[in-house]
Amino acid sequence: MILRTATRADLPAVLALLADEERVVDPATVVVDDPYERAFAAIESDPRNEMLVLVDGDTVLGCAQATYIPGLGKRGEERALIEAVRVRADRRGGGLGRELMTQAMDRARQRGCGLMQLTSGKPRTAAHRFYESLGFARSHEGFKLTL
Repeated sequence: MILRTATRADLPAVLALLADEERVVDPATVVVDDPYERAFAAIESDPRNEMLVLVDGDTVLGCAQATYIPGLGKRGEERALIEAVRVRADRRGGGLGRELMTQAMDRARQRGCGLMQLTSGKPRTAAHRFYESLGFARSHEGFKLTL
């Protein structure tokens, strides 16, 4: 398994992972329209963002978006925000999520980040146990506002 930065060719597979957490979606059926194209182009061109994919050969098995945030707290250390973490539904439970997150944490450390943070939906209790098994601690209450 290799964790690498996604290319435009990976976009349908990434969108397939994000489309449905419970079943495998065939990337060939995913419509990549202009909003997705613009969003991927923005991520790809921003040095503080990367869409990561965990691949086995040509098959995308997992993904995560990393955003590196500069800050004045913690003596100016960057922090990594991880979002859109997914592993293919038919490949869960075999350590791929752990591999994906471990490599993402290594990338953040190599970049000089002193902290990695993420949010997870309240009903996703299995995901919460998984993140805690990686060493993440519940430290804040999250809030969202739809604009």
